[in-house]
Amino acid sequence: MPAFWTEADYDEHELVQLVHDHRSGLTAIIALHSTYLGPGAGGTRFWHYADPAAAMRDVLRLSRGMSFKNAMAGLPMGGGKAVILADAERTKTPDMLAAFGDAVQALGGRYVTAEDVGISEADMVAISQRTQFVSGLPVDGAGAAGGDPGPFTALGIYHGIKAAVRHKLGKDSLAGVHVAVQGTGSVGGGLARLLAQDGAKLTLADIHADRAAALATELGGTAVASDAIMATACDGFSPNALGAILDDPGIARLDCAVVAGGANNQLARAQHGSLLAERGILYAPDYVINAGGIISVALEYLARRDGTGSDVNAVRDRIAQIPGRLEAIWQESDASGISPDQVADRMAQELIGR
Repeated sequence: MPAFWTEADYDEHELVQLVHDHRSGLTAIIALHSTYLGPGAGGTRFWHYADPAAAMRDVLRLSRGMSFKNAMAGLPMGGGKAVILADAERTKTPDMLAAFGDAVQALGGRYVTAEDVGISEADMVAISQRTQFVSGLPVDGAGAAGGDPGPFTALGIYHGIKAAVRHKLGKDSLAGVHVAVQGTGSVGGGLARLLAQDGAKLTLADIHADRAAALATELGGTAVASDAIMATACDGFSPNALGAILDDPGIARLDCAVVAGGANNQLARAQHGSLLAERGILYAPDYVINAGGIISVALEYLARRDGTGSDVNAVRDRIAQIPGRLEAIWQESDASGISPDQVADRMAQELIGR
């Protein structure tokens, strides 16, 4: 694995820590991009990386994105992320989770973790036995915030898609608007259900084809192969799987007016935001539209830390502010000719003192 400071995605991160526990077999990387606004908050990803260098690139990009996401959501949290390097069989043991919890605890509150890809609510409960710097725990009482942040991420994306359709297509309703949804897990599946309730026309795809087909049947949509979804002629393409799909060939395949989804780091490189703009495709910066999950996680954690009761309605109210942030970005982009991703980056950098 190359030194992290030679990586193109290294952005003066405050801390990049490689964790290895021989007894449990844990290998993980924890990255703190910025604690300017508060403790670095961001989930832990459990993933098999064929090349360990890809894990380093992932954690650097994800932690930077969390700094921007938390700042743009108005949260008193900085940006952090962790990746646990799974083997090819994705072996996960209680000892491994305990060792990871110990690593988080050793940072003394500089990093607060929660669920991400490959990590469940039950895993968070296990990790919480070793550290208090954890969120996304089961809901504690009626009306409290907590639990799987995926549905809250989906809710924010739903609000964001409505805002994008209004801005780009001039439509106040999603009825008849065709959305191609990539990924039908907790986030993409939840989003598809919300869109269906508003009468949107849906095309769905997932690497688990049976899951996409079942959801399409449930919602009256159409399922296509995972390698065909980006080329689907539609009003809006919503990527809700893994990132870096918007590269030169990916953007060339798009046949849509809007890209708005929950995947992190959708742009493979910085220049790809401008390429979308050149094609006349409205882009919703990922760390703005997908902030619903971290809003839930952060408000849950802050309430527990401060000894106050968390409130799911407060989470929903904060998520409902996402369209306004997107609209401000798009208006600035329209006025300046600068692509939305660059506008959002400048706003976020100012908020974190960079």
